[in-house]
Amino acid sequence: MKRGQVEKGTKTALVTGASSGIGCCYAEQLGALGYNLIIVSRDESQLKNVAAKIEAESGVNVRVLAKNLATPTAAQELYDWTKSEGYSVDVLINNAGMFSHCDILNTPTERIVEIITLHDITNSLLCKFFGNDMAARGGGYILNMSSYSIWMPWPGLSLYSASKAYLKSFSVAFAKEVSDKRVYVTAVCPAGIATDLYGLSKKWQKIGITIHALSTPKFCARRGLNSLWKKRRCVVPDWWMRLLIPLLENLPMFALRWIRNFTYKWQK
Repeated sequence: MKRGQVEKGTKTALVTGASSGIGCCYAEQLGALGYNLIIVSRDESQLKNVAAKIEAESGVNVRVLAKNLATPTAAQELYDWTKSEGYSVDVLINNAGMFSHCDILNTPTERIVEIITLHDITNSLLCKFFGNDMAARGGGYILNMSSYSIWMPWPGLSLYSASKAYLKSFSVAFAKEVSDKRVYVTAVCPAGIATDLYGLSKKWQKIGITIHALSTPKFCARRGLNSLWKKRRCVVPDWWMRLLIPLLENLPMFALRWIRNFTYKWQK
């Protein structure tokens, strides 16, 4: 059997942000490994398309839930829904995210609250709720999507990189807390991925892949799951990007000023 594979339909995985991009790839790959799925995002129509594709290709059951996870009560509501529907979640993929490239002083207050809520509060509470159930049943797996930008606290990325840095730090510490309960937690810190998250056109996504500036969502999901099954606490999917971390963390201020001036016109 492949790493992580189970007898078809015997276990359930929950994937947030599964309507497109990396989350969709996580759902597809987990379905291929035999997991029944609960897929969650705000876009119900796209979720239904993803569900139909996975059911046709993998023959597993896929349940769709359209929900905004960027609210203070979202985690509790999602957890309560799974309990009321009779689901036991064996694998939790916290993938839902929002991107922000904008100076804090120019960022609407409600967007700051939404991003911190989604990346940090909702994910932390989902880890607590489902992790507690996993520990009681004898084990499980949790994957949290952090970001390579945690090593890039640059102008315009202050909100996004900080919220993702919290998630990485939380995941590594939480992994140590629950490992003796056979609950395994992995933080995935991908660099640029060819998705719609950054607002890049399909043309520029293809160019990014061609010149190896961007990775594909499928590649990122595969590396993320492999690291989860290996019980690694933190992983950067593109190994060559790890070599740049010391440089990115220690860029001089004149370089950061140039980067800010160059990218300011794209802030939004």
